[in-house]
Amino acid sequence: MGNSLLDILNVRVEGTGDKILVLSHGFGTDQSAWQRILPYFQRDYQIILYDLVCAGSVNPNNFDFHRYTNLHAYVDDLLSILDALHVHSCAFVGHSVSAMIGILAAIQRPNLFSKLVLIGASPRFLNDNNYHGGFERAEVEKVFEAMEKNYEAWVSGFAPTAVGADVPAAVREFSRTLFNMRPDITLFVARTLFNSDLRGFLGMVKVPCCIVQTAKDASVPTSVATYLKTHLGGRNTVEMLPTEGHLPHLSAPAMLAAALRRALSRS
Repeated sequence: MGNSLLDILNVRVEGTGDKILVLSHGFGTDQSAWQRILPYFQRDYQIILYDLVCAGSVNPNNFDFHRYTNLHAYVDDLLSILDALHVHSCAFVGHSVSAMIGILAAIQRPNLFSKLVLIGASPRFLNDNNYHGGFERAEVEKVFEAMEKNYEAWVSGFAPTAVGADVPAAVREFSRTLFNMRPDITLFVARTLFNSDLRGFLGMVKVPCCIVQTAKDASVPTSVATYLKTHLGGRNTVEMLPTEGHLPHLSAPAMLAAALRRALSRS
């Protein structure tokens, strides 16, 4: 890659505090998803924002279909950004896929992360023996088919379901960032996510984690939050938000910000 990773992934640092907070977005969004959360933290933190390479705000030519076949390549990107910015310690907030990226990064470099806050996290979306991930393989194949057949129609159905709450502005915002993505990249990343199983890594995490989960999320059953709390290796807490949906930073930002503040204030 000719350009530096910081340019390619639109890395920016906001805020004036002395502590460092990384906000890493989930599938189908980009860093703009954090816009409503920033004002709550800019005074106390320097906030590092970036786009995952699959985001629609990144030039799609930078998406390497051979490299990004699993989450480890995304972990390398995150660690490279933190190294380039000379970060030695930070708190990390990851939504959805980025929660799992944070988990893998903290296993690789435990001293770099003081705390992980995991929003709508899932180590495996597919059901398995004695594990309820929320999806059957056949359902997921239907989703992929729908994405391939008519991407626009799929987004129109998926965005309101994912947002969950009746917040039209959040649905519009999520639809916008999904439409920004190139459909073949969206499908490829969706397949990567649904085929990943990180349950075996959870015990290796020694950094304290806070699992933030809404009361009803079409993508992640609440039982998954309990599973994470039990299986993550460090000291873990769960914050249940009395709202619906997979994207509380879009649909209930004030509520999420309060939960994040509580999570970050606990050592």
